[in-house]
Amino acid sequence: MANAGRAAHESIFKKSDKTYLKNRKPIIGYDFNQGVKYETLFDSFLQQGFQATNLARAIDIVNLMIRKKHEKETNCKIFLGYTSNMVSCGNREIIRYLVQQKKVDCIVTTAGGIEEDIIKCFASTYNGDFNLNGIELRQKAISRIGNLLIPNDNYSEFEQFLMPILDHMLKEQNTNNINWTPSKMIEYMGEKINNEESIYYWAWKNNIPVFCPAITDGSIGDLIFFHSLKSPGLKIDIAEDIQKINMLAINSLHTGMLILGGGIVKHHIFNANAMRSGADYAVVINTAMEYDGSDSGANLDEAVSWAKIRPNAQTVKVFGDASILFPLLVARTFAQNN
Repeated sequence: MANAGRAAHESIFKKSDKTYLKNRKPIIGYDFNQGVKYETLFDSFLQQGFQATNLARAIDIVNLMIRKKHEKETNCKIFLGYTSNMVSCGNREIIRYLVQQKKVDCIVTTAGGIEEDIIKCFASTYNGDFNLNGIELRQKAISRIGNLLIPNDNYSEFEQFLMPILDHMLKEQNTNNINWTPSKMIEYMGEKINNEESIYYWAWKNNIPVFCPAITDGSIGDLIFFHSLKSPGLKIDIAEDIQKINMLAINSLHTGMLILGGGIVKHHIFNANAMRSGADYAVVINTAMEYDGSDSGANLDEAVSWAKIRPNAQTVKVFGDASILFPLLVARTFAQNN
Protein backbone atom coordinates (compact mmCIF):
# COMPACT_ATOMS: atom_id res chain seq x y z
CA MET A 1 0.00 0.00 0.00
CA ALA A 2 2.86 2.34 0.81
CA ASN A 3 4.36 1.78 -2.64
CA ALA A 4 0.96 2.27 -4.27
CA GLY A 5 0.44 5.50 -2.33
CA ARG A 6 3.87 6.73 -3.32
CA ALA A 7 3.20 5.96 -6.99
CA ALA A 8 -0.13 7.76 -6.81
CA HIS A 9 1.49 10.76 -5.13
CA GLU A 10 4.19 10.88 -7.83
CA SER A 11 1.50 10.69 -10.52
CA ILE A 12 -0.51 13.57 -9.09
CA PHE A 13 2.49 15.74 -8.20
CA LYS A 14 4.76 15.00 -11.14
CA LYS A 15 7.42 17.68 -11.35
CA SER A 16 6.77 20.27 -14.07
CA ASP A 17 9.24 21.08 -16.81
CA LYS A 18 9.09 24.85 -16.37
CA THR A 19 11.37 25.51 -19.34
CA TYR A 20 8.23 24.86 -21.44
CA LEU A 21 6.59 27.90 -19.83
CA LYS A 22 9.49 30.26 -20.47
CA ASN A 23 8.33 33.55 -22.06
CA ARG A 24 4.66 32.62 -21.60
CA LYS A 25 2.49 35.20 -19.85
CA PRO A 26 0.48 34.38 -16.72
CA ILE A 27 -3.32 34.60 -16.79
CA ILE A 28 -4.45 37.85 -15.14
CA GLY A 29 -7.90 39.40 -15.52
CA TYR A 30 -8.91 43.04 -15.37
CA ASP A 31 -9.14 44.58 -11.89
CA PHE A 32 -12.24 46.77 -11.69
CA ASN A 33 -10.91 48.31 -8.46
CA GLN A 34 -9.06 50.68 -10.80
CA GLY A 35 -12.37 51.84 -12.31
CA VAL A 36 -13.62 51.40 -15.84
CA LYS A 37 -10.86 52.17 -18.33
CA TYR A 38 -11.90 50.62 -21.62
CA GLU A 39 -8.53 50.75 -23.38
CA THR A 40 -6.88 49.07 -20.39
CA LEU A 41 -9.72 46.54 -20.28
CA PHE A 42 -9.23 45.64 -23.95
CA ASP A 43 -5.47 45.42 -23.47
CA SER A 44 -6.02 43.00 -20.58
CA PHE A 45 -7.69 40.52 -22.95
CA LEU A 46 -4.27 39.25 -24.03
CA GLN A 47 -3.82 37.68 -20.60
CA GLN A 48 -7.49 36.84 -20.03
CA GLY A 49 -7.41 33.45 -21.75
CA PHE A 50 -9.81 31.68 -24.12
CA GLN A 51 -11.27 33.79 -26.96
CA ALA A 52 -10.40 37.05 -25.21
CA THR A 53 -6.74 36.20 -25.80
CA ASN A 54 -7.45 35.31 -29.42
CA LEU A 55 -9.24 38.63 -29.91
CA ALA A 56 -6.27 40.47 -28.42
CA ARG A 57 -3.96 38.59 -30.80
CA ALA A 58 -6.27 39.53 -33.69
CA ILE A 59 -5.99 43.19 -32.67
CA ASP A 60 -2.20 42.94 -32.63
CA ILE A 61 -2.11 41.27 -36.07
CA VAL A 62 -4.48 43.78 -37.66
CA ASN A 63 -2.41 46.64 -36.25
CA LEU A 64 0.64 45.00 -37.78
CA MET A 65 -1.18 44.82 -41.15
CA ILE A 66 -1.99 48.52 -40.87
CA ARG A 67 1.60 49.47 -40.07
CA LYS A 68 2.88 47.40 -42.98
CA LYS A 69 0.23 48.93 -45.26
CA HIS A 70 1.68 52.40 -44.68
CA GLU A 71 5.33 51.41 -45.11
CA LYS A 72 6.48 51.81 -48.72
CA GLU A 73 8.91 48.92 -48.49
CA THR A 74 6.15 46.52 -47.39
CA ASN A 75 2.91 48.11 -48.68
CA CYS A 76 0.63 45.42 -47.28
CA LYS A 77 -2.67 45.04 -49.17
CA ILE A 78 -5.59 44.29 -46.84
CA PHE A 79 -8.25 41.92 -48.19
CA LEU A 80 -11.58 42.22 -46.32
CA GLY A 81 -14.17 39.47 -46.62
CA TYR A 82 -17.60 39.26 -45.02
CA THR A 83 -20.82 37.32 -45.38
CA SER A 84 -24.18 38.98 -46.00
CA ASN A 85 -25.30 38.85 -42.36
CA MET A 86 -22.55 41.31 -41.51
CA VAL A 87 -24.29 43.88 -43.70
CA SER A 88 -27.73 42.93 -42.41
CA CYS A 89 -26.61 43.75 -38.86
CA GLY A 90 -24.96 46.92 -37.60
CA ASN A 91 -21.52 45.90 -38.84
CA ARG A 92 -22.60 47.46 -42.14
CA GLU A 93 -21.81 50.95 -40.83
CA ILE A 94 -18.40 49.79 -39.57
CA ILE A 95 -17.53 48.25 -42.94
CA ARG A 96 -18.66 51.46 -44.64
CA TYR A 97 -16.28 53.43 -42.39
CA LEU A 98 -13.36 51.21 -43.42
CA VAL A 99 -14.13 51.71 -47.10
CA GLN A 100 -14.90 55.42 -46.73
CA GLN A 101 -11.56 56.00 -44.99
CA LYS A 102 -9.63 53.78 -47.44
CA LYS A 103 -8.58 51.40 -44.68
CA VAL A 104 -8.85 48.29 -46.88
CA ASP A 105 -7.71 47.55 -50.43
CA CYS A 106 -10.06 44.85 -51.64
CA ILE A 107 -13.45 43.39 -50.67
CA VAL A 108 -15.02 39.98 -51.22
CA THR A 109 -18.63 39.43 -50.21
CA THR A 110 -21.81 37.61 -51.19
CA ALA A 111 -24.80 38.78 -53.22
CA GLY A 112 -26.59 39.48 -49.94
CA GLY A 113 -23.64 41.55 -48.82
CA ILE A 114 -24.26 43.81 -51.82
CA GLU A 115 -28.04 44.02 -51.91
CA GLU A 116 -28.54 44.45 -48.15
CA ASP A 117 -26.37 47.56 -48.24
CA ILE A 118 -28.25 49.05 -51.20
CA ILE A 119 -31.63 48.19 -49.70
CA LYS A 120 -30.75 49.96 -46.45
CA CYS A 121 -30.36 53.18 -48.45
CA PHE A 122 -34.11 52.94 -49.13
CA ALA A 123 -35.62 51.10 -46.17
CA SER A 124 -34.73 49.77 -42.72
CA THR A 125 -34.01 46.36 -41.24
CA TYR A 126 -35.57 45.92 -37.79
CA ASN A 127 -34.81 44.19 -34.50
CA GLY A 128 -36.91 41.10 -33.91
CA ASP A 129 -36.41 37.82 -32.06
CA PHE A 130 -34.80 34.47 -32.84
CA ASN A 131 -37.99 32.64 -31.82
CA LEU A 132 -40.58 34.40 -33.98
CA ASN A 133 -42.91 32.06 -35.84
CA GLY A 134 -41.96 31.52 -39.48
CA ILE A 135 -45.52 30.81 -40.65
CA GLU A 136 -46.82 34.01 -39.09
CA LEU A 137 -43.95 36.04 -40.55
CA ARG A 138 -44.59 34.62 -44.02
CA GLN A 139 -48.25 35.59 -43.76
CA LYS A 140 -47.14 39.13 -42.97
CA ALA A 141 -44.53 39.11 -45.78
CA ILE A 142 -41.70 39.73 -43.34
CA SER A 143 -38.47 37.72 -43.59
CA ARG A 144 -36.21 36.87 -40.65
CA ILE A 145 -32.40 36.85 -40.51
CA GLY A 146 -31.65 35.53 -37.02
CA ASN A 147 -33.28 38.15 -34.82
CA LEU A 148 -33.50 40.73 -37.62
CA LEU A 149 -36.65 41.45 -39.63
CA ILE A 150 -36.88 42.61 -43.24
CA PRO A 151 -40.21 43.63 -44.78
CA ASN A 152 -40.70 42.07 -48.20
CA ASP A 153 -41.45 45.56 -49.53
CA ASN A 154 -37.75 46.32 -49.13
CA TYR A 155 -37.02 43.99 -52.03
CA SER A 156 -39.59 45.77 -54.16
CA GLU A 157 -37.59 48.96 -53.55
CA PHE A 158 -34.45 47.10 -54.62
CA GLU A 159 -36.20 45.89 -57.79
CA GLN A 160 -37.00 49.48 -58.74
CA PHE A 161 -33.32 50.34 -58.32
CA LEU A 162 -31.74 47.34 -60.04
CA MET A 163 -33.92 46.80 -63.11
CA PRO A 164 -32.85 50.04 -64.87
CA ILE A 165 -29.24 49.11 -64.08
CA LEU A 166 -29.69 45.73 -65.77
CA ASP A 167 -31.28 47.49 -68.75
CA HIS A 168 -28.26 49.78 -68.98
CA MET A 169 -25.83 46.86 -68.68
CA LEU A 170 -27.54 44.98 -71.50
CA LYS A 171 -27.54 48.06 -73.72
CA GLU A 172 -23.84 48.76 -73.05
CA GLN A 173 -23.01 45.12 -73.73
CA ASN A 174 -24.83 45.12 -77.05
CA THR A 175 -23.90 48.59 -78.33
CA ASN A 176 -20.45 49.21 -76.84
CA ASN A 177 -19.26 45.61 -76.35
CA ILE A 178 -18.84 46.11 -72.58
CA ASN A 179 -17.78 42.90 -70.84
CA TRP A 180 -19.62 43.10 -67.54
CA THR A 181 -18.17 41.38 -64.47
CA PRO A 182 -19.56 41.23 -60.94
CA SER A 183 -17.00 43.84 -59.82
CA LYS A 184 -17.92 46.22 -62.67
CA MET A 185 -21.62 45.73 -61.90
CA ILE A 186 -21.08 46.49 -58.20
CA GLU A 187 -18.98 49.53 -59.06
CA TYR A 188 -21.80 50.84 -61.27
CA MET A 189 -24.37 50.12 -58.53
CA GLY A 190 -22.24 52.10 -56.08
CA GLU A 191 -22.10 55.02 -58.48
CA LYS A 192 -25.85 54.98 -59.14
CA ILE A 193 -26.91 54.67 -55.50
CA ASN A 194 -25.14 58.00 -54.87
CA ASN A 195 -25.66 57.69 -51.12
CA GLU A 196 -22.92 58.25 -48.55
CA GLU A 197 -24.51 55.67 -46.23
CA SER A 198 -23.60 52.94 -48.73
CA ILE A 199 -20.49 50.77 -48.55
CA TYR A 200 -20.40 50.48 -52.33
CA TYR A 201 -20.82 54.17 -52.98
CA TRP A 202 -17.53 54.66 -51.14
CA ALA A 203 -15.96 51.63 -52.85
CA TRP A 204 -16.80 53.25 -56.21
CA LYS A 205 -15.62 56.68 -55.07
CA ASN A 206 -12.35 55.37 -53.61
CA ASN A 207 -11.68 52.87 -56.40
CA ILE A 208 -11.70 49.85 -54.07
CA PRO A 209 -12.57 46.67 -56.01
CA VAL A 210 -15.44 44.55 -54.71
CA PHE A 211 -15.60 40.93 -55.82
CA CYS A 212 -18.70 38.76 -55.57
CA PRO A 213 -18.13 35.37 -57.21
CA ALA A 214 -21.67 34.25 -56.24
CA ILE A 215 -23.42 37.36 -57.54
CA THR A 216 -26.59 35.42 -58.47
CA ASP A 217 -27.07 33.85 -55.03
CA GLY A 218 -29.66 36.29 -53.68
CA SER A 219 -32.16 38.92 -54.72
CA ILE A 220 -29.70 40.10 -57.36
CA GLY A 221 -29.93 36.66 -58.95
CA ASP A 222 -33.73 36.69 -58.72
CA LEU A 223 -33.85 40.00 -60.56
CA ILE A 224 -31.32 38.90 -63.18
CA PHE A 225 -33.61 35.92 -63.80
CA PHE A 226 -36.75 38.05 -64.11
CA HIS A 227 -34.88 40.51 -66.33
CA SER A 228 -33.71 37.67 -68.59
CA LEU A 229 -37.32 36.61 -69.20
CA LYS A 230 -38.18 40.11 -70.44
CA SER A 231 -34.88 41.12 -72.07
CA PRO A 232 -32.63 38.09 -72.57
CA GLY A 233 -28.95 38.22 -73.40
CA LEU A 234 -27.12 39.86 -70.49
CA LYS A 235 -23.84 38.12 -69.63
CA ILE A 236 -21.78 38.61 -66.48
CA ASP A 237 -18.21 37.32 -66.74
CA ILE A 238 -16.62 35.80 -63.64
CA ALA A 239 -13.43 34.81 -65.49
CA GLU A 240 -12.21 38.41 -65.81
CA ASP A 241 -12.79 38.98 -62.10
CA ILE A 242 -10.84 35.92 -61.00
CA GLN A 243 -7.88 37.21 -63.00
CA LYS A 244 -8.26 40.64 -61.40
CA ILE A 245 -8.29 39.46 -57.78
CA ASN A 246 -5.54 36.90 -58.33
CA MET A 247 -3.28 39.48 -59.99
CA LEU A 248 -3.96 41.91 -57.14
CA ALA A 249 -2.61 39.29 -54.74
CA ILE A 250 0.32 38.31 -56.97
CA ASN A 251 1.43 41.94 -57.40
CA SER A 252 1.27 42.75 -53.67
CA LEU A 253 4.50 42.86 -51.69
CA HIS A 254 2.64 41.73 -48.59
CA THR A 255 -0.98 40.76 -47.96
CA GLY A 256 -3.27 40.59 -44.96
CA MET A 257 -6.63 38.83 -44.80
CA LEU A 258 -9.46 39.89 -42.46
CA ILE A 259 -12.45 37.57 -42.78
CA LEU A 260 -15.84 37.79 -41.04
CA GLY A 261 -17.65 34.49 -41.50
CA GLY A 262 -16.72 31.70 -43.89
CA GLY A 263 -17.87 30.00 -47.05
CA ILE A 264 -17.07 31.48 -50.43
CA VAL A 265 -15.84 34.86 -49.14
CA LYS A 266 -13.20 33.20 -46.98
CA HIS A 267 -12.02 30.75 -49.61
CA HIS A 268 -12.03 33.26 -52.48
CA ILE A 269 -9.59 35.49 -50.61
CA PHE A 270 -7.52 32.55 -49.37
CA ASN A 271 -7.31 31.07 -52.87
CA ALA A 272 -6.22 34.38 -54.42
CA ASN A 273 -3.41 34.52 -51.87
CA ALA A 274 -2.35 30.99 -52.79
CA MET A 275 -1.23 32.53 -56.10
CA ARG A 276 1.54 34.31 -54.18
CA SER A 277 2.36 31.29 -51.97
CA GLY A 278 0.17 32.57 -49.15
CA ALA A 279 -0.79 35.64 -47.17
CA ASP A 280 1.53 37.17 -44.58
CA TYR A 281 -1.24 37.93 -42.06
CA ALA A 282 -4.64 36.38 -41.45
CA VAL A 283 -7.45 37.08 -38.98
CA VAL A 284 -10.67 35.07 -39.19
CA ILE A 285 -13.74 35.59 -37.00
CA ASN A 286 -16.49 32.97 -37.14
CA THR A 287 -18.20 30.21 -35.17
CA ALA A 288 -17.51 27.29 -37.54
CA MET A 289 -15.70 24.14 -36.38
CA GLU A 290 -13.25 22.14 -38.47
CA TYR A 291 -14.65 18.68 -37.78
CA ASP A 292 -16.92 18.45 -40.83
CA GLY A 293 -14.04 19.26 -43.17
CA SER A 294 -15.56 22.55 -44.33
CA ASP A 295 -13.33 25.40 -45.36
CA SER A 296 -15.40 27.74 -43.16
CA GLY A 297 -14.32 25.94 -40.03
CA ALA A 298 -10.86 24.90 -41.14
CA ASN A 299 -7.99 25.61 -38.78
CA LEU A 300 -5.65 28.21 -40.25
CA ASP A 301 -2.80 25.72 -40.17
CA GLU A 302 -4.76 23.73 -42.77
CA ALA A 303 -4.48 26.73 -45.10
CA VAL A 304 -0.68 26.56 -44.77
CA SER A 305 -0.82 23.09 -46.34
CA TRP A 306 -2.55 24.63 -49.39
CA ALA A 307 -0.07 27.54 -49.61
CA LYS A 308 -2.90 29.97 -48.84
CA ILE A 309 -1.06 31.20 -45.74
CA ARG A 310 2.72 31.39 -45.50
CA PRO A 311 4.44 29.16 -42.93
CA ASN A 312 5.84 32.18 -41.05
CA ALA A 313 2.60 34.20 -41.23
CA GLN A 314 1.00 35.91 -38.23
CA THR A 315 -2.46 34.33 -37.90
CA VAL A 316 -5.34 33.80 -35.50
CA LYS A 317 -8.90 32.55 -35.65
CA VAL A 318 -11.34 34.01 -33.14
CA PHE A 319 -14.33 31.80 -32.40
CA GLY A 320 -17.35 34.00 -31.75
CA ASP A 321 -20.07 36.32 -32.99
CA ALA A 322 -18.59 39.02 -35.23
CA SER A 323 -21.45 41.39 -34.35
CA ILE A 324 -19.73 41.67 -30.95
CA LEU A 325 -16.10 41.08 -31.81
CA PHE A 326 -15.70 43.13 -34.99
CA PRO A 327 -16.67 46.51 -33.44
CA LEU A 328 -14.21 45.87 -30.61
CA LEU A 329 -11.47 44.93 -33.05
CA VAL A 330 -12.01 48.02 -35.22
CA ALA A 331 -12.07 50.25 -32.14
CA ARG A 332 -8.57 49.08 -31.20
CA THR A 333 -7.14 49.01 -34.73
CA PHE A 334 -8.40 50.98 -37.73
CA ALA A 335 -10.31 53.59 -35.72
CA GLN A 336 -7.30 54.57 -33.61
CA ASN A 337 -5.00 54.72 -36.63
CA ASN A 338 -6.70 57.66 -38.40
